[in-house]
Amino acid sequence: MRRRGILLFAAVPVAITASVYFLLPTDSAQSPAEPPMATAQQSSRQDAKSRAERERAADDEVIASLPPGLADPAKRELAQQLVSSAENSTLDWRRAYGYIEDIGDGQGYTAGIIGFCTGTHDLLTLVERYTDDHPDNGLARYLPALRAVDGSDSHEGLDPGFTAAWKAEAERPDFQQAQLAERDRAYFDPAVRLAKLDGLGTLGQFIYFDAMVFHGPGIDGDGFYALRERALREADSPSQGGSEKAYLDIFLDIRRTAMREKRPGTDTTRIDTAQRRFLYDGNLRLRTPLEWRVYGETFRVP
Repeated sequence: MRRRGILLFAAVPVAITASVYFLLPTDSAQSPAEPPMATAQQSSRQDAKSRAERERAADDEVIASLPPGLADPAKRELAQQLVSSAENSTLDWRRAYGYIEDIGDGQGYTAGIIGFCTGTHDLLTLVERYTDDHPDNGLARYLPALRAVDGSDSHEGLDPGFTAAWKAEAERPDFQQAQLAERDRAYFDPAVRLAKLDGLGTLGQFIYFDAMVFHGPGIDGDGFYALRERALREADSPSQGGSEKAYLDIFLDIRRTAMREKRPGTDTTRIDTAQRRFLYDGNLRLRTPLEWRVYGETFRVP
């Protein structure tokens, strides 16, 4: 259910000093001096990179000083159970390594523990990364077809053998580990990191993670980052001095609306009778035992 998005970063311009105009070749007449503007742009990009690295280092220090939250092993397990209840209607999420079907949402095959999709780039990325480490795997021969159908709901080049190949590969511990690693790299780690920087506790970190899984780590209109920006325009996050409960309530409102606008009639119980219930109960630390309903089915974690 994820949609692609590309983040673009603009370099910050810097002043061009007089010394730029006196640069001379250092090699030979066949090696002309680099144009002044190119030199300035290169310096600007380096400055922007240095600032970003300093800011990230400062953020790392903040995060290191905070409780583990959803990154705690027990909470990470709980998070995957919660996602699995909505994605696969089971708490036994490890059974979903081999899951694959076209659910008719226009994004091709949905597969694996968080619903990697052939139409939304993340399944392709998973198989490419896995093939880099395991060139002889049973999915490698489908890479040309996966690249061709990326961004569409087409099965061309995948049928009839791809689903069987996925299920067979999912029996291998190496591919299971690859799914976990891609989940963390693309969804879990970015969501939890940003939630912590926004001042959110364990529940808020899960709400961000589930939104990242469902809406995708994109900047299109209903991608995760766009939803967060809309929420921040309506309410201050806790790190900005706002109320955690009020901010999360608004974020869930915005997310629910986006789900319904994208596909009218979409079931929103993963918000209405799960995440919203935890929020209204004041369970910002996502303490267990938990009970929630998704698609009319009740789930419990003791």
